[in-house]
Amino acid sequence: MAVGKAFWEDPYRTELATVVAGVRGGDITLERTIFYAFSGGQEGDTGTIAGFPVREARKEGREIVYTIEGPHELKAGDAVTVRIDWPRRYSLMRLHFAAEIVLELMYQKYPGVRKVGAHISEQKARLDFAWEGNISETFPVIEEGFREIVSADHAITSAFSDPEDEVRYWEIEGFARVSCGGTHLKRTGEVGAVTLRRNNIGKGKERVEITLSA
Repeated sequence: MAVGKAFWEDPYRTELATVVAGVRGGDITLERTIFYAFSGGQEGDTGTIAGFPVREARKEGREIVYTIEGPHELKAGDAVTVRIDWPRRYSLMRLHFAAEIVLELMYQKYPGVRKVGAHISEQKARLDFAWEGNISETFPVIEEGFREIVSADHAITSAFSDPEDEVRYWEIEGFARVSCGGTHLKRTGEVGAVTLRRNNIGKGKERVEITLSA
């Protein structure tokens, strides 16, 4: 049975009492978790399980496996508390959704554009495109659209489109509905102001780097 992913139910939750489902040396699984693992370009959370720092959180099928630091005596059935680094999670959520808005605006304003890569870290997000020329020429259009969406403080819906296969989406009514299994904000106003920067990463490839301005 796949782990209960409470980070989808409430991505703002920072602490959870749960139970160890299984142990394999330094690797453990949990019955429920708020600890997001790297997926879809979004880096995973950092934090602790039962006070032990989590060195890695990785997906194995629908399961999430956690590698914890140091020797431990945890066993299946033990009650534990999970805590995540909230400032990091919130930065990831804001940058993730900033990238989602930029990407959707690129698709809408420049039909035929093709994304070839993405990564969301605590410090910045990046989107890579197959693009001839200087992609910064699009920035005035993208920045204007971005400001309109953020300042309007739209509600962001995040839910399952296929619960059995754990397929999720986010939606801003009137703007876009996009398949995505990340952790999402409640409202666009939480994103705040951002800065876009162009980086040429090779012939026919352009990178847009996104950082939070505040």
